[in-house]
Amino acid sequence: MSSTITLPENPPPLKAQSKNLDFYYSDFKALKSVSMPVYEHKVTALIGPSGCGKSTYLRCYNRMHDLYPGNRYVGEISLLPDAVNLLAREVDPIEVRMRISMVFQKPNPFPKSIFENVAYGLRVRNERSRSFLEDRVEAALRGAALWDEVRDRLDEAGSNLSGGQQQRLCIARALATDPEIILFDEPTSALDPIATGAIEELISELKKKVTILIVTHNMQQAARVSDYTAYMYLGELVEYGDTKDIFMKPRRRETEDYITGRFG
Repeated sequence: MSSTITLPENPPPLKAQSKNLDFYYSDFKALKSVSMPVYEHKVTALIGPSGCGKSTYLRCYNRMHDLYPGNRYVGEISLLPDAVNLLAREVDPIEVRMRISMVFQKPNPFPKSIFENVAYGLRVRNERSRSFLEDRVEAALRGAALWDEVRDRLDEAGSNLSGGQQQRLCIARALATDPEIILFDEPTSALDPIATGAIEELISELKKKVTILIVTHNMQQAARVSDYTAYMYLGELVEYGDTKDIFMKPRRRETEDYITGRFG
C-alpha cells in the first residue's frame, strides 16, 4: 500500500522525520517503510485501530524497543537540526531518552517523593546541585500546571496524588530534562473527563516549548489537540496531512471509513 502524504504549502521547520522505517519484533514485521515528517512545535496525532503500529512507531523515537531482545530497526529517524539518526548503533539510547521524553498510557509515578520523581532524569545525568535541582523541579512542575497544587507537598509520595495529578507529575518528569520532543502514548485513556480536559489544555500549551507526538484512539481528542494527523493500518502509514483535512476531507477511503466509524 502506498501512503498518501499531503505536506503543508508553507511548512514549519522540521524537527524530525522517519525514512523508510521498518521495525521487527523478532521475525514479525510490525512497521513497513513508514516515512513521515514531524514539525517543530506542532502536535502530530497517530490514529488507527488497535495493533496497527501506532505505539510501535512512537517507541522507535526514544529507542524503547532496545530494552527487549530480538527487536530490530531498519531505516532511520533523523532528529533535526543536527540530522542525527536516532537509530544508529553509535547513538546512546540513554541520551536519546533525555532528548525525547515519553508519557505512558497509565500514570506511572516512581515509588519516590514528588520532588524525586521530577528530579529523577536529572540525577541520572549526575546533577548534584540542590539549588539547580530545586529550580528545575519547580520549572517542570509549573510547566505541567502542577506546581500550585503540590508546592507544599514535595516530600510526599507521588502515589498520593489523584490520577490526573499523577499524569501531570509524569509530564513534569518528562519536562525536567528539557526534551526536544515529548511522546504521549494514550495519555488520557485512564483518566476521567475533567482530568482529560486538563491534560489536553496542557498539551496545547506545551507545544509552544516542545514538539509533540501523540497516540490516541479518541478521534475527538485527535481533532482537538493535533495540528497534523497520521492514519496507520497494519504497520503502514495510509494517510498523513493537516488534521482538519484528514477529518473533513480525507483523500483515502480507508481513512474516511475509520474516522466515520465504518471500520476499526
